[in-house]
Amino acid sequence: MYWKKFLSLSVTLGACTLALGACGSKNAGQASSQQTLRWSEPSELQTLDLSKVVDTVSSDMIANSTEGLYRLGKNSKIEPGLATKTQVSDNGLQYTFTLRNNSHWSNGDPVTAKDFVYSWRRTVAPKTGSEYAYIFEGIKNAAAVTAGEKPASELGVKAVGKYKLVVTLDKDLPYFKLLMGFTPFFPQNQKAVEQFGSKYGTSAKYMVYNGPYKMTGWTGSNLKWQLTKNKGYWDKKNVKLDNISFQVAKSPTTSYNLYQDNKLDATYLNAEQAKQLRNHKDFVSLKQSRSNYLEFNQTKKEFQNKKIREAISYAIDRQQLVNKVLGNGSLVSKSVVSKGLSSHKGQDFTAAATTSTGAHYNKATAQKLWKEGLKELGVKKLSFSLLGDDDDANKDVSTYLQSQLETNLPGADVSVLNLPKKTRITRSTNGQFDIVVSGWGADFSDPISFLDLFTKDNSYNNGKWDNPQYDKLITASKTTDVNNSEKRWADLVSASKLLNKEQGVAPLYQLSQAQMVKSNVKGVIYNTAGVAFNFKEAYLTK
Repeated sequence: MYWKKFLSLSVTLGACTLALGACGSKNAGQASSQQTLRWSEPSELQTLDLSKVVDTVSSDMIANSTEGLYRLGKNSKIEPGLATKTQVSDNGLQYTFTLRNNSHWSNGDPVTAKDFVYSWRRTVAPKTGSEYAYIFEGIKNAAAVTAGEKPASELGVKAVGKYKLVVTLDKDLPYFKLLMGFTPFFPQNQKAVEQFGSKYGTSAKYMVYNGPYKMTGWTGSNLKWQLTKNKGYWDKKNVKLDNISFQVAKSPTTSYNLYQDNKLDATYLNAEQAKQLRNHKDFVSLKQSRSNYLEFNQTKKEFQNKKIREAISYAIDRQQLVNKVLGNGSLVSKSVVSKGLSSHKGQDFTAAATTSTGAHYNKATAQKLWKEGLKELGVKKLSFSLLGDDDDANKDVSTYLQSQLETNLPGADVSVLNLPKKTRITRSTNGQFDIVVSGWGADFSDPISFLDLFTKDNSYNNGKWDNPQYDKLITASKTTDVNNSEKRWADLVSASKLLNKEQGVAPLYQLSQAQMVKSNVKGVIYNTAGVAFNFKEAYLTK
């Protein structure tokens, strides 16, 4: 999912409140009596089942209609959600959360500690097939549960009475509290899951809510839906909007026309629009802790060849990609970890992990390695497909990559397949691709959020890259070195360099999303890692 801090105009230090194209106070201006925000989304909503969520849009919808222990405020600052008190044991391995007793599900049930226990067990249980089960590692027995070695009932989470939740860790997690504000750790109502069965989370009516808003109007496949103020929410007095209307517009041209016609309050922009509008008062550029990269299907002989992977990476002029094709302020990626996500002793992670090999353009080197790789494979040319999403921006990226590879690599025949995001994700997960343009948004502000993806058994390692030394480094960062900041940092830097050197994946760019947002939109909190948009205290001025 989702998303660092070198932000322009409206975003500073990883998050801000959107207002007049700049960070603003939630109390600025006079609220409008008509509190309906009209928001554009670039891709479909996939699911409302937080055990099944894999994409940013779904995560945002869940996070605004479901309340967890914490909420993410400005700059990823932890704010109270359902937890009114948190106690941590002296050894840092046990957290006791006291929950508020005035939160209810939309079916009338109180929200209790058991809802967290049920939710977490459901997510880590192998039969659920959650792609986020791995993120629970560090909670006692989580790894054994996801591996099918222990039952979910032995996960280190328990309810003590109705409103006390106790979580036991089997190792220190420096980022544990940040995780508690992330969607997979939210509660679920067991009665609803069992009542709706296989339909649970597949449309707005097959779900219950305990957050600031309730979802309405989503049938499971349509491109319009609403978040409506939840009048049963415990903190409803601080929810100003009556309704947020969402509309998927895969074409920024269509979306911008609706914005100009005053039918949308926010719209994403393509490269040309961004260039033309960057000086407009409503222009917003949202830097994201999101890296886009090429993932090679390494179950196939041609992509097991390191020289072929390297040649493809060296053949791509990333600077031209971000300047000419994207044009939205995106950055060239030097590592799969996004710039601004994390630093140590004043040094940004990407600076520490920069290598002389891998993610940069060198046509001569690309052609040399390509020739050698083809010879090792015993062929004179190579045909392969490039899989990507079907929105306008991703189509442009795919077309550019196709041109770069066919122009710079003699004998390369590249076909492009752009599919709806949901279909592309399914094909990626099932290994039905040659090369796929993948992307990942950091779930929390730590390099491990990216680097963990490429360990051998991670469910998101769709390319099946396998490097024992890499796995060893990642394991050390989470076990023997977890409490030594120097060693842990060194582990992660070494892992990132190794990923580049071996071209486990080929980093492309760190995404920045250009938007137009009406100047009367206030109080929308944007974070670059984890949940992107927090609409709880958003409102419109007159």
